[in-house]
Amino acid sequence: MTAATNPSLEDLLRGCLPGMPPVVLYNPVFAFETGEDFMQAWFKAAAGRLDPFVLVLEGSVPNEEINGDGHWAGLGVDAATGQPILTNTWIDRLAPRAAAVLAMGTCAAYGGIPAMRNNPTGAMGLRDYLGWKWVSRLGVPIISVPGCPAQPDNITETLLRLVLHLTGMGPALDLDEQGRPEWIFGRTVHESCDRAGLAEHGQFSTSHGDGRCLVKLGCKGPVAKCNVPVRGWVNGIGGCPNVGGICMACTMPGFPDKYMPFVEPDTAARVYATTARLAHGPLLKYLRDRRIRRNFDREPGWRSRGAELTSGYRAR
Repeated sequence: MTAATNPSLEDLLRGCLPGMPPVVLYNPVFAFETGEDFMQAWFKAAAGRLDPFVLVLEGSVPNEEINGDGHWAGLGVDAATGQPILTNTWIDRLAPRAAAVLAMGTCAAYGGIPAMRNNPTGAMGLRDYLGWKWVSRLGVPIISVPGCPAQPDNITETLLRLVLHLTGMGPALDLDEQGRPEWIFGRTVHESCDRAGLAEHGQFSTSHGDGRCLVKLGCKGPVAKCNVPVRGWVNGIGGCPNVGGICMACTMPGFPDKYMPFVEPDTAARVYATTARLAHGPLLKYLRDRRIRRNFDREPGWRSRGAELTSGYRAR
């Protein structure tokens, strides 16, 4: 969040945007308070004395029913028992009172890497825990902003739109079937990658560093929904395929199990690359180059000086 620029974290917290209601962020990384002092906001929210608030979960939800004699994850200490308060307990307490609930990052949205097959914690995403049809007390479904990590501006922009909606100053968020903001995750990586045109012409990398499309090296861009290539990482700069790194589909519900091994293309990618390289790629490039030469890579004929200038004046 500290890397966000549009809007920035400071824009949200200082109310720099016109009409923006005041926002207070409770996060252990940013907080001055520690220990029991920090936890007071959580206890107030659970008791209904902090309203309205948005509950944001980072990290996957463990299955505490299989924790044995211990626990998987917790935050704060129960004064009555002296034991940690489980993450699941906080979700159970706060989700019903929250104006909206956000799953921030792929782990919170779908379980992510901690939820790989045979994981010991039984990790899951927030929708798997609360239920896919769960809605907040204000009727807002669970909002998921996946990414490993989530792109900074995607976080602050979603929070901004959500806050404006909750205060009656903006429309409801347009979400897809996975609860992702449609305006962020409506396109695939390949659609917005600056190497997509190379793939269209059948130009695919056979080794890293040659600057062509990375599909044959295992890039999952054609099937992964993510806006990082067009939005960049910080202030519009970067983006995994843009700088030579393959897309590993870290924003997708099946990550990582369905996309392993990361550095090997799947069958569909091989077929696509072969077809583009041998069939429509060369033909498309030939026709496009021909049209460019004949129509667009030259000045209009009327600009050329003929036998006489049509303006009525002559050079002396």
